[in-house]
Amino acid sequence: MSVGRLLRVGTGLLTLTLLLAGCASDPGNQPLDVAGGVPVGAVLALTGNANVYGQDQKIGLELALQQRNGGGGINGKPLKLALEDSGSDEPGANAAFTLQINRGVLALIGPTLSQQAFSADPIAQRRGVPVVAPSNTATGIPEIGFFISRVSAQSSVIAPLAIEQALKIQPGLKRAAVFYAQDDAYSTAETTIFQKALKERGLDPVTVQRTQLNDQDFQNQISAALREKPDLIVLSLQAVDGGNLIRQLRELGYRGLIVAGNGMNTPNIYPICQKYCDGLLIAQAYSPELDTPANAAFLKAFQAAKGGAIPPQLTAQAYTALQVIGEALVRLDKRQPLAGATLAAARKQLMQEILAGTYATPLGEIRFTPEGEVIQSQFFVAQVRMDPGGRSGRFALLK
Repeated sequence: MSVGRLLRVGTGLLTLTLLLAGCASDPGNQPLDVAGGVPVGAVLALTGNANVYGQDQKIGLELALQQRNGGGGINGKPLKLALEDSGSDEPGANAAFTLQINRGVLALIGPTLSQQAFSADPIAQRRGVPVVAPSNTATGIPEIGFFISRVSAQSSVIAPLAIEQALKIQPGLKRAAVFYAQDDAYSTAETTIFQKALKERGLDPVTVQRTQLNDQDFQNQISAALREKPDLIVLSLQAVDGGNLIRQLRELGYRGLIVAGNGMNTPNIYPICQKYCDGLLIAQAYSPELDTPANAAFLKAFQAAKGGAIPPQLTAQAYTALQVIGEALVRLDKRQPLAGATLAAARKQLMQEILAGTYATPLGEIRFTPEGEVIQSQFFVAQVRMDPGGRSGRFALLK
């Protein structure tokens, strides 16, 4: 039923087993055969504008797969990961979700973008397939249904922390300008949270500028915003458009603080805004400085694979998503062996097991509400510090 394929990744070989669809519809009523491994799927944006996120996530999945199978897999059976590229749009995510479900995976990780999740997650919900979202922060994702959960903390928890930090750095802030992409679910959800946080802290926005995901020239919006003389700018944008907007803001003379949301929480912004990334404030759900055994193990594995680099949040969250599924599968298989159960029954039992667990992850200890919302206790705010050459940098944690 399945065929293994070796993919060359970095300096080593990683087995990512791609399951071939054996029928045109979900084989949910068939007995589950795990003799060759336990099948899980992932759907990531590996091409298109969001590939800067998907590539970070792919590394996290590879490391988590190595860790799980190096530690005995699922009670002696290997965990098999089917990886599909969704592109960066909703039709791609829908098609990839459908393909993975038809292949007979027990659970799905993804998709990369919240905009994609609102389109693709209902497919998994209707067909009873557990989804663990590694990067969907928009309000309303777990509410899609019982089978939908996430390890990415929602923007309403994280975004206000960056506003608070900006006020610590510059207590006299008075005039905020807001930018967001009006055609993106993540951006429109997060900007509502940012604007509410600003108003609650006495910073009613003096202007709100709307952009589009594929915009490259922001001169009109920036000029309109700078006429209002803002001393703080708040962005809810993705990495590419956000990086371009920051560069143009600085080139057009803005010298004040900039707060960005989770869409820019990746080192892949450095080549885009370059030296102008310096000073950018971003709240984060992951810190490489978190002193726990789980994070130490993850950090060691990442740095061994990436030449000592610092792992970004999206890599840690993707790693966590597969870790959660792997640990839940181990517990479920011990209590009620997967072999012989119908696929539909195993999927439902796995979702129940995911929600019931507590997990020691690189993000810290996490668990879930009955609705699938992640419960996480530790969050951070970082400020980008660019190297003198302006091509690389780091997220420096602020205390």
